[in-house]
Amino acid sequence: MLRATAAYGDSFQLHVTLSGIAPAVWRELRIPAALTLGQVHEVLQVAFGWQNSHLHDFLVGDVRLGMTDVEDELFVVDEHAAPLGAIAKVTGTFIYRYDFGDDWKHMIRVAGLTVDRDGVVLCTGGARACPPEDCGGPPGYMRMLEVLADPADEEHQEMKQWVGRGFDPERFDVAKLNKRLATLSKRFMRRPRTRR
Repeated sequence: MLRATAAYGDSFQLHVTLSGIAPAVWRELRIPAALTLGQVHEVLQVAFGWQNSHLHDFLVGDVRLGMTDVEDELFVVDEHAAPLGAIAKVTGTFIYRYDFGDDWKHMIRVAGLTVDRDGVVLCTGGARACPPEDCGGPPGYMRMLEVLADPADEEHQEMKQWVGRGFDPERFDVAKLNKRLATLSKRFMRRPRTRR
């Protein structure tokens, strides 16, 4: 059962699922409540293996939060001024969108709140590799998997070359991911939590 409010040193357990893909690509993440949504964006980029080369935002109810320094984008709240603890305590779910062209939606469900004084971001579970950047969103990715699974498909060789030799849609290495998240956690501890 979730407590009503987060205290300093608490962490949220977030279950994050990439929408529109079956079987699901998901991560279970422990994230300190004091991190801003701008920092949660960085965590999600690492956790899913994105390259951080596209715009993003968060949708919390009817409120859109994002980077206020992006031209032609209107956000009600700056993601760097919104701590996760303030967002997660008022809603059980919210959405992180990445790459507005491919329209990747990450459904985030608050699964728990724990006392966690170390302030480290940690992945406690997950499944499947993140889709490659610029593959056409969920429909393009599902089509890509069909082509890669069928050597007789006329696009098979071209798609195989485009995606690269090492791509395995079933691969997920939690230990490797946690090393990257530990590095990110150290960086968060060295810098201020908000941006001016």
